[in-house]
Amino acid sequence: MQPMRRRHRGFPLLCLSAALLVAAALLPGTAVAEGVTPSEARRLRDEVKDMFYHAFDGYMKYAFPLDELRPLSCQGEDSLGGYALTLIDSLDTLALLGDKEKFGAAVEWVGKNVRFDINKTVSVFETNIRILGGLLSAHLIASDYATGMRVQSYDDQLLHLAADLAQRLLPAFDTPTGIPFGSVNLKYGVDENESKITSTAGGGTLTLEFGILSRLTNNTVFERVTKNSVRGIWSRRSKLNLVGAHINVFTGEWTQKDAGIGTSIDSFYEYLLKAYLLFGDEEYLYIFQEAYKAAMHYLYHDPWYVEVNMNSGATVWPLFNSLQAFWPGLQVLAGDVDPAIRTHAAFFSVWKKYGFTPEGFNLATSTVQNGQRSYPLRPELIESTYWLFKATRDYRYIDIGRDILTSLQYGARCPCGYCHISDVETHKQDDHMESFFLAETVKYLWLLFDLAAGPDNIVENGPYKYIFSTEGHLLPVTPEIALVDEHCSYFGAFCNGGADHGYSTSASSTHQKANYTQFNDIQASSSLYSVSNMFTTRGYLKGVCPGLTHAQKLGMSYSDEESNVIEQTSESHEHHSESAVESRVEAQSSNIILISHPVASQHDEVLESKSGSGDHADIAVTADSDSMSHDNAGGSLGANTEEPTEDTTPTSKQTDEEIAPNFQSKEDIR
Repeated sequence: MQPMRRRHRGFPLLCLSAALLVAAALLPGTAVAEGVTPSEARRLRDEVKDMFYHAFDGYMKYAFPLDELRPLSCQGEDSLGGYALTLIDSLDTLALLGDKEKFGAAVEWVGKNVRFDINKTVSVFETNIRILGGLLSAHLIASDYATGMRVQSYDDQLLHLAADLAQRLLPAFDTPTGIPFGSVNLKYGVDENESKITSTAGGGTLTLEFGILSRLTNNTVFERVTKNSVRGIWSRRSKLNLVGAHINVFTGEWTQKDAGIGTSIDSFYEYLLKAYLLFGDEEYLYIFQEAYKAAMHYLYHDPWYVEVNMNSGATVWPLFNSLQAFWPGLQVLAGDVDPAIRTHAAFFSVWKKYGFTPEGFNLATSTVQNGQRSYPLRPELIESTYWLFKATRDYRYIDIGRDILTSLQYGARCPCGYCHISDVETHKQDDHMESFFLAETVKYLWLLFDLAAGPDNIVENGPYKYIFSTEGHLLPVTPEIALVDEHCSYFGAFCNGGADHGYSTSASSTHQKANYTQFNDIQASSSLYSVSNMFTTRGYLKGVCPGLTHAQKLGMSYSDEESNVIEQTSESHEHHSESAVESRVEAQSSNIILISHPVASQHDEVLESKSGSGDHADIAVTADSDSMSHDNAGGSLGANTEEPTEDTTPTSKQTDEEIAPNFQSKEDIR
C-alpha cells in the first residue's frame, strides 16, 4: 500500500516550474549511441536468458508450488492465492524463449494440479492480469500448431481453468455502478465487509482478458461486465475528461480525486487503447482519444507528468512515480512518438542517477520521495525502451537496455534469483521477487536485445501479431479473438451480425444510407498486424446524427449530464464525428501500430513547449469543445500562486476510511 502523502494547502506552484527545470537538467545528452553489433546484441540477449533461468530455476527448486520466491533466503511464500503464481505468470515467457520441454511440462502440471475452488480472498485486478492472463496466453500458444509450441497432450485444460476462475470473479461486478469490488473470495463471493472503494486501474484493467475469454468460450457475460465497468468509470469523469484514483463502487463518488498517469490509474489508459487494437471496438478508441487529450493537456509538463485535481486541473502532486514509465511505450502504440522520446529520456535520467528508479521521485526537490525509496524489479521503463527501439531503431535504446541489465546483474542478483531493492541510494536488497519479474521485466529486456540481434521469436516472426497485456502476457490478434461475435454498430446501437455478417435491418433503416461510412480506411502493410483484413470485415457502420455529441452517440455522457455536458453546435458535433471516423491504424516500416489521435490534429490541439523561460514546461492547448473552459493558470505550472479553492484543495493520497487493507495490488504499489 502506498504511504500517505502529506501535502499542504497552497503548494507554491511558482517554484515548481523552476523545480522542473532542475529536474530537466538530469536528462542525458543527445549524442548518438555507440553502434551495437548483432553479435553483441546476441550476447546481451543470451545474458538475459541466463538471468531468466537463474530466477526461474531458483523458484522451481526452492519455492514451487508456492506463489513466489524469496531469493535471499531461498524459500517460498504464498502471496496471492496459493496456486503456483510464478509458474503460471511465466508460462508464455518459456514459450517466447522456445523452451518447448519446460513449457509443455508446466502446462501439463498446471492443468492437472491447479484448482480455484478454494477459500481464498484475492485481488480481482491481480488475479485477472497474472493468473487469468497467464492461463489464456499459455492456452493460445499450447493449443496452436502454428506457434511451434503445441503441446501434444494438451486438451484445453488451461482454458477450462480460466473460465472457472473468471466465473468466480464475476460476483465482484455485482455493484450499482458496474465497477467491481477490489477483492472477492473464490469460493464464497464478496465478503459482506468488503471495502466499497476500488482504484480506477482495478476497475478498468480487465477488458483484454475477459474479452478474450468471451470469444474463446462464446460466453458474452465476461466481456459485458468489463465493458460496463469501463463505462461506469468513464461516465463519472470530470468536466475536464479526467478520472480520479479511487472510487466508491456503490455510489460512484470519487474518494480520491487526484488524476495522473501512474499509481492507481495507469493501466486504465493502457487497456482502452489495447482493447481497441485487439478487438477493433471503436468505443474504446473514442474513450482513449478523449482521455489521452485530457492527460496531455492537464498532466503533461514537458517532459514530466504531474498529478492534478480532476475537477480543476490544479497541480497537487509534483511526483514522478515509477509506474508512469509505461507511458512512453503506450504513446508509441498511439503514434505520438516525439513526446515519448523526451519523457523516456527524463525517466531514464532518474535510473542513471540511482542505478534504479525509485517508487517516487520528487520533481520539486529532485530527490527520492521519502517512503518510496524502493525498486521492486519493475518492468515499465524497460517496456517503453523496447517499444521506442522498435519504433525508431535508434541504438541508444540498446545502450539503455545494457545499462539496465548491468544494474540488475550487479545490484539485484542474489543467491536464488533477483531481489527487490529496498533503497535505491544504498542498493540494499530485500528478500522478495515478484512474479512479474519473469513475466515482464526479463521478457521485455530479452525482446529488446533479440530485436537488435535479428529477431527469431513468435512475437516478431510468428504467425500472429501480439498485444501485450499489462502483465506482459502475449495476446494474439487471431481471427477467433478479433472477429468472433461480429456486430454492426452505429454509435452505440449494436446488433448481432450472425453467420452472414449482415447488418440489422432496423438499424439500417434508422438513417439514410448516405450517412454511413464503411470502416475500410485502415491501411496496413503485410509486415504489421493484419488489421486491414481484420477491420474491414468487422462490419462497423458510422452513423452521423446531427444534434448529438459523439459521446451521446456512443452512450457515454456524464452521469450528471445536465450539469456537466457543454452544449455544442451541430457543426462542431459533425466535426468530431468525422474526426473519429477518420481515426485509423497506420502501418509503419518499424512494425509499430500507430493511431492518429486528436492531440496530433491541428483542429483540436497544438502542443508546444515554451522555451527560454521559467515557464518552459507549460503547455499551450486549445480547450476541447466538450470540456468546460479551463483557466490556463489552473492547468499549467508556475502560473498560479493563489490558494486553491475548496475544489482544488489537495487531498491526502490515502486515508484509512478510503483505502481498505486489501489494496496491496499492483495498481497501487506497482
